[in-house]
Amino acid sequence: MKKLRIKSIYVLLTIFVFSLLLNGCTSNNDTSKNKEIKIAEQYGLAYAPLQIMKDKKILEKNLPEGEVIWKQMGNTAAIREGMIANQVDVGFMAIPPFLIGWDKGMDWKIASGVSSMPIGLVTYKSEIKTIKDLTSKDRIALPQPGSIQHIMLSMASEKTFNDSRKFDNQLVTMAHPDGMNALLAKKDITAHFTSPPYIFKELEHEGFHKVLSGKEAMGKDFTFIIGVTTKAFHDKNSEGYKAFVESLKEAISFINKHPDKAADILAKEYDLPKKEVLKYITADGTVYSQEVNGLEDFADFMKRNDYITKSFKNKKEVLWEDVTDDK
Repeated sequence: MKKLRIKSIYVLLTIFVFSLLLNGCTSNNDTSKNKEIKIAEQYGLAYAPLQIMKDKKILEKNLPEGEVIWKQMGNTAAIREGMIANQVDVGFMAIPPFLIGWDKGMDWKIASGVSSMPIGLVTYKSEIKTIKDLTSKDRIALPQPGSIQHIMLSMASEKTFNDSRKFDNQLVTMAHPDGMNALLAKKDITAHFTSPPYIFKELEHEGFHKVLSGKEAMGKDFTFIIGVTTKAFHDKNSEGYKAFVESLKEAISFINKHPDKAADILAKEYDLPKKEVLKYITADGTVYSQEVNGLEDFADFMKRNDYITKSFKNKKEVLWEDVTDDK
């Protein structure tokens, strides 16, 4: 009987130890999976640090056991849907679309600023000097309602006409390349609210001129593109989150310290002449920085004009730790 009890205890101990080993393996597997980072990018020089990060494999260096998955997406709506479906951990967009998503219940926050750019409204019509000269027949191309271009135009409309939605019925949704082509062809639209490199290319054509700049609309400098992460990614993959933030910092530093070398990389990525890329990334108003500027200005305007239904009482509601913003 005593031998039977000893044998039973031995069997139980064996099962217990085996279970611990099995759980340990499972835990390790989960940790490995937890280091996966799915990043959604968009096209344009505002996202240049991402191209540098990807080309130089900076994130892979800072997270050697992780797996980086890059996804090209056409707009913020696709990024938002990807995050909801847990197919995207990190996405890049302007502040207004981020605030609209946050207002609708998206569980995400800003992890970093990325870039500031000289965005603006361009036209070929000589009689249009300011937005006061736009008539009801003019059509204005921009990426989508709720985009930063839309909000900027609304800001300027509020200042000029005391009506933020004055031009809402004259908007035409177009991707930047399509908007540029339509404007240059002088077909369907008379003005295009756009960003680099498209705004630079449009202004190179004779007779094309800028009617309104983003800075004029806002009244100050502001961050164009930010990096956003889900709460699930931030909380469950802290190592990956920190590696991402550090990698973005390194990529931005590389562009700022070595613009000539950065232009080599970006010229290949965007299939543009290096000289042209170097001109764009060092142009006045183009700044690559992790600082976030203009957050409260956007939120206050959008809440006042019913683009969002709520505003944050504390910036910690919309910023992850250690994010630097204007005070």
